[in-house]
Amino acid sequence: MPLRNWIMLAVLGAIWGGAFLFAKVAVAEIPPLVLVFLRVAIACCVLLAVLWHQRLLHHLEPRLAVPFLIMGFLNNAVPFSLLFAGQTVIGAGLASILNATTPIFTVIVASLLVKQEELRAHRIAGVALGVAGVAIMLWSSLTGLATDPVWAQLCCLGAAVSYACAATFARRFRSLPPQVAATGQLMGSSTLMLPVALVFAGGWMPADAGLTTWLNVVALGVLGTAIAYLIYFRLLAEAGATNASLVTLLVPASALLLGWLVLGESLGPLQLGGFAVLLCGLIVLDGRILRRKAATPGQ
Repeated sequence: MPLRNWIMLAVLGAIWGGAFLFAKVAVAEIPPLVLVFLRVAIACCVLLAVLWHQRLLHHLEPRLAVPFLIMGFLNNAVPFSLLFAGQTVIGAGLASILNATTPIFTVIVASLLVKQEELRAHRIAGVALGVAGVAIMLWSSLTGLATDPVWAQLCCLGAAVSYACAATFARRFRSLPPQVAATGQLMGSSTLMLPVALVFAGGWMPADAGLTTWLNVVALGVLGTAIAYLIYFRLLAEAGATNASLVTLLVPASALLLGWLVLGESLGPLQLGGFAVLLCGLIVLDGRILRRKAATPGQ
């Protein structure tokens, strides 16, 4: 990927690293499926306003309704619901580790199942190194693999599979402006999640959540979804499904770094060492250094 795509990937990783924290706070006072609807509905309203301002609403054509519903189902409704459900009983650290398997599933889906991308050894090696780096950084959270409920862990893995399918399916929107593709899928997921939220809200009322929770919900919708998807769809169109899915490797690292910068949390040798392994994995997956070395005479 060119430097521009790496910068976009880093920014997106930082935003979604914060989103895991926003979700962990919000899901403590809001039912998971209700929170999913709030997240996508807020983001949808923001992006509809963006399209109106940019005079791009006409791109939301009726012929795209079904593809947008499918994309909203794969990239929002299913993974958000599974992740929020899992985070009701497991920590954000373990959830982000399990979510970091997304590039592995993306390689399988994009390269083996739909033959959308070429399967290459450096991609497999890079993803494996990246996941190893994430596991090292969050080693203490791995104890949850033995103690936390299996169903919650399977939810997070299921979300990773859904994200992988979505990244592959989203390539068909490359001809659309990224803000149109992002808005369309959020319209689809909002439509799907509204009846689900009404059914599973139970006796919950908006007044049951405090101000801090609602601030986290707004941050989750505006920053963690609307703005993030504008970046994600641009990256997907330019760099492909496997490269775009690398953001899930950066999310745990960004969460640790945000904790260090914002909350004053310490970074130990494991965190720094794991981050180094993660960066090595990204370099290997990118492949350019390996190609240059192979092309150098005498090497």
